Amino acid sequence: MTAASLWPRYAEPADLAAIEAVPLTERSLPESTYALLQRAAAWWPDHPATTVLPEAARWREPVRRTFGELLADVHRYANLLRDLGVRRGDAVALMSPNCADLVPATLAAQLAGVAAPLNGGLSRDHLGELLRLSGARVLITAGPELAPETWVTARTLAGELDVVLVLRPTGAAGAPAALPAIDGVRVGYLADLAAAHDAADFAGERPVASDLAALFHTGGTTGAPKLAAHTHANEVADAWMIAANSLLDAGSVVFAALPLFHVNALVVTLLAPLFKGQHAVWAGPLGYREPALYGEFWKIVEHHRIAAMSAVPTVYAVLAQCPVDADIASLRFAMVGASPLPAAVREGFQTHTGVTLVEGYGLTEATCASARSFPDAPRPGTVGQRLPYQRMKVVHPETREELPRGETGVLEISGPTVFPGYVVGRDENAYVLDGLGKLSDGWLNTGDLARLEADGFVHLAGRVKDLIIRGGHNIDPAMIEDALLTHSQVTAAGAVGRPDEHAGEVPVAYVTLTSGATATEADLVAWAADRVPERAAAPKAITVLDALPVTDVGKPYKLALRADATRRAIAEALAPFDGVTVDAVIEDGTVTATITLPSDVDESKVRATLGRYTVPTRLTSQGRP
Repeated sequence: MTAASLWPRYAEPADLAAIEAVPLTERSLPESTYALLQRAAAWWPDHPATTVLPEAARWREPVRRTFGELLADVHRYANLLRDLGVRRGDAVALMSPNCADLVPATLAAQLAGVAAPLNGGLSRDHLGELLRLSGARVLITAGPELAPETWVTARTLAGELDVVLVLRPTGAAGAPAALPAIDGVRVGYLADLAAAHDAADFAGERPVASDLAALFHTGGTTGAPKLAAHTHANEVADAWMIAANSLLDAGSVVFAALPLFHVNALVVTLLAPLFKGQHAVWAGPLGYREPALYGEFWKIVEHHRIAAMSAVPTVYAVLAQCPVDADIASLRFAMVGASPLPAAVREGFQTHTGVTLVEGYGLTEATCASARSFPDAPRPGTVGQRLPYQRMKVVHPETREELPRGETGVLEISGPTVFPGYVVGRDENAYVLDGLGKLSDGWLNTGDLARLEADGFVHLAGRVKDLIIRGGHNIDPAMIEDALLTHSQVTAAGAVGRPDEHAGEVPVAYVTLTSGATATEADLVAWAADRVPERAAAPKAITVLDALPVTDVGKPYKLALRADATRRAIAEALAPFDGVTVDAVIEDGTVTATITLPSDVDESKVRATLGRYTVPTRLTSQGRP
């Protein structure tokens, strides 16, 4: 293997063709995430691999591991898991905010079995369903010192488990809290139970490229969650595509603060740095959700000479308001993804800091990243160029016929990062996987509307389900949101369709405002009417909220806005009927209006009114279903 074969030049869009002239199979990629870590430890045993901060206020008291130390801890933890009965096809659930020991625990779970990260903020029912789907009998979780609420949740799930392994806070000192006995479940601290295990090697079966590495849950905060399976080949290939970036060399420092139950945290800030011996500095357990982090952020960048970071747009909107009180010349660029980047956020952050925001695009079903931008070759209006060896096309949303370049349709992806399917069950040998309608002949339907340029740059046009369809005319909500975000007092905006008896849907918007803002909802309606490019897209109403709803990983949650818009529209339509109450619920990704009628209201007249709207409805009368 030569450096040229592993690391081709990849600094500008024109490099893509030369990279793909060499087959990916000739890039000498490691067979698994474990082999990737082994290689890093062999090449840079004494170089810093991870630095984890206990919390923002104590960022000068981190816990550090070299690549050699990281591998040793992974061996200890994996050998413990093996002794507990975990084998190649067995899932190990991990439910904890980020901490120093969660990083090696995650890699150890992929070595001994299959990692199944969980968001502890999900409902008890969702977590129980995810455990059932994964079949995990071992849970690695935050203990009472690290995250008391997560620990309480773990105890409620313990009846479905055989073993609960507990994590302490980063840099915890002194004797740990005594753990309660749980009937029929082995409970103990991970580090203590693993201390006596072999640190030099793993005693079990090593993973190969086709083995499953992880099961990541997808979906928002409602509806049945799904488990997307990743192979080791998926994760290694995507991590290499990210690490191939010529703008970050060996030894560069990256900042990590997204939760490890999110693929971006795993692939971008844990696996990709292993390729070049890069140092990852991890924020405390709250990550970007810790308010105190923002007051210390630029000093952390200066101290660690951070070269790159990855976050969602809302983080950069906040950082654009934080005085730059340190030397941040080391920060070459900042990566942004997970949701569309408003132009106002880009301009505000770059003007304030002098740091270029580099957009990317990806989804869990394609492992993580599928497109990247170039700080020295900006392409406004795009989320970047497709990554090497990933193929993209745009198809008609109904016929799946491929559309010509420049036309908007549904984006599909194929290549080495496309997942093998969702977990739908398990037989006596392995997981049963199914694409559930998203996979066809190796192509992944992303559900995103997009158009492609000839050189592989991607223009997103929203989610298929987010389109506002007014009288058969498709309206991209982004054009409304971008117009509102040009208002100096608007900090965030979300546009959705509100049911309408004449047009099917009409656009409405929700915004948040700066502290002390004076703009009224009527002012904002007028502002948007003057600036939205299409007259039909001008929002009919604007509602000011304290915060826009987001999913647990910070993505805008449009379904909640659509539910509110539906409730308002149906309540307005039924206002002539005294005593009628209206709500809107989200069920499996669909908004349903639920109406409760007093006994003296003529139900047939209510149904006639509702019949003018294309909204699923459910009627009940007071006192009876």
